[in-house]
Amino acid sequence: MTAGTGPPPLTPFDLVLHHDARWSHEGLPIGNRKLREHFDRSVKYLVEEEKYVVTLRHFRGEIIVEEAAFFVRSVDLERGRVGLSDRTEDVLELSSLRSSPIDGALLCDVKRDLCARGLAARFMHGPQAELMNAIEDRDGTLGVVIGGQWQGLPAIE
Repeated sequence: MTAGTGPPPLTPFDLVLHHDARWSHEGLPIGNRKLREHFDRSVKYLVEEEKYVVTLRHFRGEIIVEEAAFFVRSVDLERGRVGLSDRTEDVLELSSLRSSPIDGALLCDVKRDLCARGLAARFMHGPQAELMNAIEDRDGTLGVVIGGQWQGLPAIE
């Protein structure tokens, strides 16, 4: 590589992260659990390029994200945090909750420190059930107690 040139431009290599957290390559499911877990942990968003990538040793490749690149794997209502598929934690922003147009699963925005608008994270079944079970009705308004404070939920369609 000569001075002043960077890495080659990123292009998709037909690795797809599906809405339900499955991975496939060239249309075939990735069956190796350790490889799937590695991909889950290594998803990164490149702000300047507005692309998602994964890494495998020295290889870095653009991925196709069907709906959300991150998945909510745990909810901590005491701390108001969510645990994500890349093994990071982020703030649970109730105001960003919305329903997936694919199947109605909950989505929220995370990683606002990286991208001001936030990046979509999709709730897995267990954390979604935990959040739904915590919903309270107070005088006709639905909300959740987070860190000892009741917060109203946005209208979710």
